[in-house]
Amino acid sequence: MAALDIHVFLCRKDNIGVLVHAEDGTTASIDAPDAASITAALDEKGWSLSHILVTHHHGDHTAGNLELKQKTGCRIIGPRAEAARIPGIDVEVDDGDSFTLGGHPVDVIGTPGHTMGHITYFLPNDRAAFVGDTLFVMGCGRVLEGNHEMMWHSLSRIASLPGDTRIYCGHEYTVSNARFGLSIEPENALLRHRLEEAEQSLAQGRLTVPSRLDEELQTNVFLRPHNIGTRRRLGLGAVADWRVFGELRERKNKA
Repeated sequence: MAALDIHVFLCRKDNIGVLVHAEDGTTASIDAPDAASITAALDEKGWSLSHILVTHHHGDHTAGNLELKQKTGCRIIGPRAEAARIPGIDVEVDDGDSFTLGGHPVDVIGTPGHTMGHITYFLPNDRAAFVGDTLFVMGCGRVLEGNHEMMWHSLSRIASLPGDTRIYCGHEYTVSNARFGLSIEPENALLRHRLEEAEQSLAQGRLTVPSRLDEELQTNVFLRPHNIGTRRRLGLGAVADWRVFGELRERKNKA
């Protein structure tokens, strides 16, 4: 089976638009931040929208649902726990469910914390994870509806995927995340290098998404609460990883 063609572009101010195109013509938008931007991207690629895969209910991820559904007749798949808050939803899925997209297997992973019903779509054969607002490049989402322990568990589930998995997140926050990370791990040379790469990419009009999970594990401080230097810097000793994560998240909220 041919590899998926994945197209990434900017929506709204800093949302990441993602189109996933299979050999048989099946084309899915990961979330629908803005109908006009997604329609323009579809026209540019010459693709016809068949699905929207919703990660969570927030308006900047679902605002385009109904207009795109009216224009294209696409089917909208989203988290069962948030179905009442997702416009136009047709198919409800939950943690542990699987389905196929143009013949490509898709696994649904529950990743609550940012919202209570947030899900991640993982395509194991294609080594691609669509993580919404749970994990960002060198960052993570705010804990808005869940708690720190819940969010850490969700991040840990993503962190356990194969290292060569490409991570497609919901926003372009990379430079801000990396600068915060360096305030926590100033000795992390790879993190500093990735910040420089991100600044250069954005200056040249290129997005920083996707990233690779193995790189995130080395440079994303929110995935590294076990790091001894971080614990010392935060004044935390032998506490659970999720508590270190929680302190990091609270500090980022105030940064």
